Amino acid sequence: MAEVKLAAQVRTEFGKGAARRTRRANLVPAVIYGHGAEPVHVTLPGHELMMALKTANVLIGLEIDGKDALVIPKAVQRNPLKGDIEHVDLLTVKRGEKVNVEIAVHVEGDLAPGGNLLEYVQNTLLVEAEATHIPESVTVSVAGLDAGASVLAKDIPLPKGSVLAGDEDAVVLQVVAAQAEEPTAEAEAEGAEA
Repeated sequence: MAEVKLAAQVRTEFGKGAARRTRRANLVPAVIYGHGAEPVHVTLPGHELMMALKTANVLIGLEIDGKDALVIPKAVQRNPLKGDIEHVDLLTVKRGEKVNVEIAVHVEGDLAPGGNLLEYVQNTLLVEAEATHIPESVTVSVAGLDAGASVLAKDIPLPKGSVLAGDEDAVVLQVVAAQAEEPTAEAEAEGAEA
């Protein structure tokens, strides 16, 4: 995964009014924390941050007052109506350090014939990986699975350098049989009239 470089400025104003002024200037307020250090309040360029966050678990290299910091996004708050980024919590990481992150689960292949449905019990999988080598997703083959089959977290092949950090016996995917709806009394009456 490539590292995205952003320039950050230290924030000295706090509160709703200051945050609104920051957002009007197309900047996003953020907090950097981790490794037992005091949290650092910064502003980040809005458009560049939005583009960087399109990649899950993106590694961001920040330049803050001439110092470099390596961070990953931990929480992103968005405006519920517009979808704009309102605030970001960033976690400081070091090269070679292991971090726990959630990665997307994708499927490939066709289920066994017979109208079966695939149900995602979990859309993501919690894994431990090196901060500079976080996988974007995992792919699971569901080819030929029939109703009643399930895929457990421990059955999913993980990318090299990643280990499962969550419950290994957790059900991630399951195959269920499609159910036909029972005809209602009104539908039966309409069918008798025809």
